[in-house]
Amino acid sequence: MNIEIRTHTGLHILKGAVYHVLKAKWTSGVHVTDNHGRLTVLFDRKPSDTELAHIEAEANKKIHENVPVEVLEMDRAVAEERWGDFIYDVFPLPPTITRPLILYIPDKNSPEGQDFWNVNACNKTHTRTTGEVGSIHISKWRYRPSKQLLEISFDIEK
Repeated sequence: MNIEIRTHTGLHILKGAVYHVLKAKWTSGVHVTDNHGRLTVLFDRKPSDTELAHIEAEANKKIHENVPVEVLEMDRAVAEERWGDFIYDVFPLPPTITRPLILYIPDKNSPEGQDFWNVNACNKTHTRTTGEVGSIHISKWRYRPSKQLLEISFDIEK
């Protein structure tokens, strides 16, 4: 499988872990090159080393579970009714898109009572399962307090 597809899917898995550990909901930027990725989320404080280790562990646990990665095309209103604004990021989805592709990674054990690990409007190609991604290693991170942004860089095993 193409490494950039694996890395991009890894972004979604990492985002799920970031939400579950830190409750950081809004993505403000993503970047993928080869097996390197960077996820930038809005966050109001510098996370602890323990929290970052927990994020990496939770992401790898979800990979190890090898759950399906589903891409659903559905009416925007139906997606919003099911998942609310979780399908969106800080950058807007144009209103002309009425049937977005929705990436859905299920999570039946979510402590928040949600049915998803990550759900997001995304028109990219993804792996079929989380296990196809391989392991995630957080390589560096930085918190930018003036913008309240947390940037997490990671690598996927090749």
